[in-house]
Amino acid sequence: MKNKQLQMSRMWKYFVEATVEIIEEEGISKVTIRKVADRAGYNSATIYNYFSELSHLVFFASMRLLRDYVEDVSQYVKKADTPLEQYVLAWECFCRHSFKSPELFHAVFMMDLGDQPERLMERYYETYPADLLDVPEAIQPSLFERNVMKRGRSLLVHAVEAGQVPEEKLTGINEMTNLIWQGMMSAVLNNRLEYDIETAEERTIGYIKEVIRESTKG
Repeated sequence: MKNKQLQMSRMWKYFVEATVEIIEEEGISKVTIRKVADRAGYNSATIYNYFSELSHLVFFASMRLLRDYVEDVSQYVKKADTPLEQYVLAWECFCRHSFKSPELFHAVFMMDLGDQPERLMERYYETYPADLLDVPEAIQPSLFERNVMKRGRSLLVHAVEAGQVPEEKLTGINEMTNLIWQGMMSAVLNNRLEYDIETAEERTIGYIKEVIRESTKG
């Protein structure tokens, strides 16, 4: 059984890495089951023994391509002296990377992945545990959350526990900051911006900080 599991894991990785190569060479919109199968050297039917739909392959490949974000957010939050600073810096890092790679972040955090999307995140880190090396313990739980709303809340709870954020403000801060990011990201993905990506990033970070500042000032 162990050898069979190793073989299945190896095959699973072949298909994910083939998808990564297609995204890097042609773009995420050009990924198809047939292309992945041809690249990996198997027929299309074989892929469905490992992935129930194309969106899952794209999700896992996008996660591979976001490793620099995971490394970067770990360095960002290490600069923080308080839980609230961790929350702010985590958002800053998330914005900087997401506006540079909107299609990858859409595939990981916004795309419809069918039933039990959270299980996909767990499966990824089970297969690539090295991606969690050097990640501060405080933010590891948030990395297992695909839902951006839950992801932010798990960090914000620590600020409530530290007395930096009133408990009654937690939900409001979490929802407003997430809606700001989602709204701007939708504008980026749909080419509805009236300014460049750098400005979108700066404004989003600024709006998020303003919400936090106004909600926590005493």
